[in-house]
Amino acid sequence: MDKVSGDIRLESIKSFQSTIRKTEKAVVQMKVKGAQTGLVENRLHALHIGLTVLETVWNGEPNSFSTEELVQARAVLSGLLPSIENQYNKSKAGSSQRTLLERRIQSLELAIMAIDDLSN
Repeated sequence: MDKVSGDIRLESIKSFQSTIRKTEKAVVQMKVKGAQTGLVENRLHALHIGLTVLETVWNGEPNSFSTEELVQARAVLSGLLPSIENQYNKSKAGSSQRTLLERRIQSLELAIMAIDDLSN
């Protein structure tokens, strides 16, 4: 994790922040429509943990997550990867959507590695 460049670190943190904002908006819209939000709220919690873990590893910021929370977040973040990779494979080369998905995949993979580092 120490070998990750400053640019990639910044992109990863921004990617997580963007994903969190989008997910928060989705939860609000789902609640307005009366839809079940449990799954999305669980993903949102995992995204927050992923972001915090990256900040912990890279910036030396503290976190108060238990090992169980880290393990659960890792499982949720890992579960997001196949669908994002599928979207990536369907996107056009050179498109802004493809770039966004590349960064999202990279940030999730880095967060998973950071969780693994903290859990060991």
